[in-house]
Amino acid sequence: MTPKAQRPTKQRGLDLGAPAAERDIKKGLVEYFIESDAFNRVQIGEKLVVVGNRGAGKSAMFQVLAQREREMGTYVIELTPEDYSYEFLSRTMLPEQSGSWAKLGAYAVAWRHVIYVMVMQALTAKGARKKEAAGIYRYVRDNYVGGATSKLSALVSYLKRMEGIKVGSYDASLRTHELEKLYKLADIAPLLPALRTILEEQKVVVLVDELDRGWDESEDAKAFVAGLFQACMSINQLSDNLRVYISLRQELYDNIPALYEDAQKYRDVIEIISWTKPRLLEMIAARIRYSLDGLELYTNQRCWERVFGKKSPQSGINSFDYIADRTLYRPREIIQFCSHLLEHAFDCKAPIPIDASIVAHIEPFYSEERTRDIAAEYRFQYQGLLGLFEAFRGRGRDFDYDDLLMLCLEIATETALPEEVSELVKDQDPELMVEVLWQVGFLLADMGTGKRSAGMASFLGHHQVSHLNLRAARGFKIHPMFWGYLDLV
Repeated sequence: MTPKAQRPTKQRGLDLGAPAAERDIKKGLVEYFIESDAFNRVQIGEKLVVVGNRGAGKSAMFQVLAQREREMGTYVIELTPEDYSYEFLSRTMLPEQSGSWAKLGAYAVAWRHVIYVMVMQALTAKGARKKEAAGIYRYVRDNYVGGATSKLSALVSYLKRMEGIKVGSYDASLRTHELEKLYKLADIAPLLPALRTILEEQKVVVLVDELDRGWDESEDAKAFVAGLFQACMSINQLSDNLRVYISLRQELYDNIPALYEDAQKYRDVIEIISWTKPRLLEMIAARIRYSLDGLELYTNQRCWERVFGKKSPQSGINSFDYIADRTLYRPREIIQFCSHLLEHAFDCKAPIPIDASIVAHIEPFYSEERTRDIAAEYRFQYQGLLGLFEAFRGRGRDFDYDDLLMLCLEIATETALPEEVSELVKDQDPELMVEVLWQVGFLLADMGTGKRSAGMASFLGHHQVSHLNLRAARGFKIHPMFWGYLDLV
């Protein structure tokens, strides 16, 4: 093999890409992006809502979709995390009880107004010259000079108009009349027929991503997201050439009641993102091919082995299975683990395939990162989760169901636990604790009929199957992702 294939080069390097899609798009994401069936359904507009866990590839999908659409002449509008500020909203808006107003409906109509204005601004800025656009030009010119108003400011402005009427000193009839005008989008409703006509010749795509950034589970945050979802679904009815896509983290989707209940009406446009081992292997192999020359004809497995070897040095099993078994089947986790391995190999001036000592050195650091990340991911739903993980430190990796229940009962009655952990587990049914630990990925359930020594094959996690009768499990294993950090034996 050539020296270039033996070791990273200064010109290109052995680089698997950035974990964050907004940075990865500049490194070659479009070139090594895997066009899954899920992506194709989104691209053709069959699916408009993308739901998945953190690191599942939602942003990567949107980044590639945006670039493809721009190449076809589509006007693309992206709402980024800078356009959201849940803390600012909580400080600015009156509580729902104080304001005597239904925030979900208010946020929904305010978002409809903001997104329609964004679309009008984009079309006028790009020079829509049809006579139907005259009224739209005038409206944008008179109300949004230069497009300087931020999206968040425009949203808050509309909400404040509604809030002011709700809590102001208007008489009942005037209040009803003014609110009706706002809820019916009276200022832009006459412009929508003209907008529909313009859209017959010009496609516009709006992408709403990373709604979990800065999420604080406040009243306004929940109304913000649920109202945005309603607005997007409504706007998508205007024209086939106006598509509003929204991505949602699974936790938000599951734990905002108004959003979850409303989403049931739109199951046909929701795409749930999940991954399997073969697809994860395909994803990482594509990045290896892009980074190293001469691998175009290599299979996915051979590409992997070229860099990471055939067998895991610790267990002797397939090296990809070893790495994948230490993830929740999320692309970001695979990229994170493998990038750490390559960085350490490069620092040590070690050749590839990766040596056993490098895996042994990196795994505890990766394990700690992911343990803390998972606890942070569920920090609002299960505050104190990291402390609950810590309660397993130094224990065994495998449990019978009865032994696991007894341990959970022991943890729940432990008086020396930190306060936040006590709040999570006190008076908690041990069976419910087991359910929580399985749902967040900490536990795997043995649902097979083979011998327990057969390895990981018969163990299933929430990332592999969303529902299990845990009472029927033959036993449980703590997920290998947590072993290194918690010193499990």
